[in-house]
Amino acid sequence: MHKDRTTERPPGAPYEGVFMRASLRAARWRIAMGAMIFLISLSTCSVRAQEPAPPAAPAPPANQQPPPAENPNPSASSSSKRSRNSHANDFLIIGTVFTDKAYAFPGVHLRVRRSTEKKFRWETYTNSRGEFAIRVPQGAEYEIVVVAKGFTDQSKPISAKSGISEDSVVFEMQPAAGGKK
Repeated sequence: MHKDRTTERPPGAPYEGVFMRASLRAARWRIAMGAMIFLISLSTCSVRAQEPAPPAAPAPPANQQPPPAENPNPSASSSSKRSRNSHANDFLIIGTVFTDKAYAFPGVHLRVRRSTEKKFRWETYTNSRGEFAIRVPQGAEYEIVVVAKGFTDQSKPISAKSGISEDSVVFEMQPAAGGKK
């Protein structure tokens, strides 16, 4: 007659039956999966050291004017030399959008228009850290509108008439009344 191993186990000795082998297999599987997840997350993370900013170019003395640029092709007009999209005189709107719990809010839609117009001419989305930047022409009043699902829309006026080349804004979104997040 066949004897069961469980009846031969002395009291206090570890159980080495079928269930013990199954739980050991499960524990080994959990460890292997954890190691695999760790290695995958480690390989997808890219850590970059922040490089220092390049040194600023020294300003020319105030009493000297820069030499005139030479025109290699005298028949070409001066207007064709200039880039149509020069951003030298643009106004930069930079900012961050936060949730009501003060977390960075990625993927939020931002639209900008002149205060005198109804049509939005510029738009962007926040990055993974809730940050955004938009270039607009200087010399006008603007309105920036922030739209996120489940949150009330917010807007702020921006003045690009002061002669300063940028403005920084921060939005803290508030949940919509009766809406889901």
